[in-house]
Amino acid sequence: MKLDQEELARTSALTLDHYNERAEAFWEGTRDHDVSQNIVALQQAIESTPPFTILDLGCGPGRDLKVFSELGHVAIGLEGAARFAAMARNHSGCAVWEQDFLELDLPECRFDGVFANAALFHVPSQALPGVLGKLRASLKPGGVLFSSNPRGQNQEGWNSGRYGVYHDLEAWRRHLLAAGFVELAHYYRPEGLPFEQQPWLASLWRRPKS
Repeated sequence: MKLDQEELARTSALTLDHYNERAEAFWEGTRDHDVSQNIVALQQAIESTPPFTILDLGCGPGRDLKVFSELGHVAIGLEGAARFAAMARNHSGCAVWEQDFLELDLPECRFDGVFANAALFHVPSQALPGVLGKLRASLKPGGVLFSSNPRGQNQEGWNSGRYGVYHDLEAWRRHLLAAGFVELAHYYRPEGLPFEQQPWLASLWRRPKS
């Protein structure tokens, strides 16, 4: 069912409210999560010469933003939840742009990589083409988008106060290819477990060079 503009705005506003109200608890619950596999995957897929300019989309309290900065990259965060944005600036020392995913305002051809870890699944499916188009335009030609989302069977709706879309690989692939990306790789996480115990779908996509 298609959402009208008011309903679309509500998906974002209430999801951000959820995170703002639980910012400290979220940080305590996720600050030690190991997503080094994802960080390495993005770095290895970028073909330009480091240091890279990387946008951490939905950076939360700044855990991964700080890692990218410590690796020597120019790391910029983007976060819609005001409390997370403040925490990320404090934790990482990096610039953090406070923006709603549904109202992105990004420079063109700026980034070598976009790191979207547990972020894009919050975008309603009908709004995803526009969001992906803006992310593609923000990448330099040949730049790479990394995404990791909780996978599912394309269910969409509210879950514990947050709006989410739980794409399977084929649906996610259709969205990214339609947005003009070239598929590089995908894998499921956590690594080393049976498929049914791997709730995360990670994937890498390149903006064509020409």
